[in-house]
Amino acid sequence: MTHEKVAIIDMGTNTFHLLLVELTSEGFQTIYKEKIPVKIGQQGISKNAIHPDAQKRAMHTIGHFRNLINGEEIQKVYAFATSAVRSATNGPALVQEIKEKFDIKVNVIDGEQEAQLIYEGIRFSGSLGDENSLMMDIGGGSVEFIIGNEQEALWKQSFEIGGQRMLDLFHYHDPIHTEEVTKLKTYLEERLQPLITALEVYKPKRLVGASGTFDTLTDMYYASAHRTKTKTQKVFHLPRTEFELLAQKLVTLNKDQRLKIPGMIPMRVDMIVVASCLIEFILQFVDASELVCSNYALKEGVIAKIISKQPIIPCEGIEKS
Repeated sequence: MTHEKVAIIDMGTNTFHLLLVELTSEGFQTIYKEKIPVKIGQQGISKNAIHPDAQKRAMHTIGHFRNLINGEEIQKVYAFATSAVRSATNGPALVQEIKEKFDIKVNVIDGEQEAQLIYEGIRFSGSLGDENSLMMDIGGGSVEFIIGNEQEALWKQSFEIGGQRMLDLFHYHDPIHTEEVTKLKTYLEERLQPLITALEVYKPKRLVGASGTFDTLTDMYYASAHRTKTKTQKVFHLPRTEFELLAQKLVTLNKDQRLKIPGMIPMRVDMIVVASCLIEFILQFVDASELVCSNYALKEGVIAKIISKQPIIPCEGIEKS
């Protein structure tokens, strides 16, 4: 493979990611990466709309990304939008504006396509083995669950129950009230019945989380254990008992107190409470002794597809005109 540079943009509900890479015969080298808490779902996701303020933040961020892409003279841009844009009535208008202003074609992917790309990313990280794992990626708008192994994804589904949605529905007090946690878990039990059924069928004994919340949980665990993450490490391990202690702590603290936890970042401080409640709920059905945390998710799944010359359906690289 010739050393080709590509840019990948992931327009998530909470965070926009930019990844600039050079493809090599061994895989890829990261040139630059950045994540920005655009919070495109804020003030609008529960109404299936993108709020004007969120739209401004989105356009500003994509403009910033475009400048960085141009600076590296990258011709191929792969851009994706997920839950917040696909569920917003004004999502197509935002996609059109980005195309006109920045010459970037945004592929709005459905939940199943999103889950498949996340699976490809997790597999690419080396997090999987022969035995079945439950994989999850907690976004701001949706949560993707995949059951599978190194060979294949056996079952996958996306649920529109992401962190911003859970926040809007259940997290009214800070610290969160016990009855809010109870209501959240009742809601999850209702919404996640297809997953619970699949878990009974496939019986995975491993839980693998991708990016976002899982990054921050491992950051907090590593800080408490006085350990440092290495730049090259793609997979991290968080013992279940340590996660449970962290989750219990998070529901008792207010925002200012949570921000003081070593390893916490402001971008995650609000959603991490409901996200941890979701992971606790899932652990009732998966007899895992640890949380395996993959540094790779959707963006790296796209790279895996490009490297293996598989179509990123329905996504195409955009040649800069």
